[in-house]
Amino acid sequence: MPEDAKNAAGERESRIRSILLGYFPMFIATLSLITSIYNGYLNNKFVDLIQRNLGRGEYLRTCKDVIDAYFQIKFKAGVISRNREKIREAAALTPEQIDGGNAVAKLAALGTYLANLRDEAVRARYTELSMAVEKAMTSASQTPPAEIDKLFEPADGIFGELNADCVKMALDRPM
Repeated sequence: MPEDAKNAAGERESRIRSILLGYFPMFIATLSLITSIYNGYLNNKFVDLIQRNLGRGEYLRTCKDVIDAYFQIKFKAGVISRNREKIREAAALTPEQIDGGNAVAKLAALGTYLANLRDEAVRARYTELSMAVEKAMTSASQTPPAEIDKLFEPADGIFGELNADCVKMALDRPM
């Protein structure tokens, strides 16, 4: 019997070795496949993160440019208002009016760019802002300097809403 027991133990050991030799490489291959799938998932997330941050960065830079353009417009409208007597006498546009018109055009262009990145409601608000600013700039030559802020009240309200949208994007909240 001891030899039968040795043979049985040898057979069992041989069978276990053959099972291990068959299944162990499959187990390693399965682990490798799972690792590869997880790595692909992480790479996809990383690419999405980079794309979102690049778009967000561009949006924020343009928001900064819109803010700059808006305040340049208000300043130039004030200059036009202070020089309104000289403007009334001039047959052609003054340099201040030309600068003001260029600033309005810049704001409208930047607003259009930002609006194209958003939904229809935001597009409509940027259009309203452009029109309100253009109206205020056109009226600046007939407006006393003390009333310039009143002239820009409609535009200030719209600008405040759109600036809040930029702040929301800067804080990376979902839009």
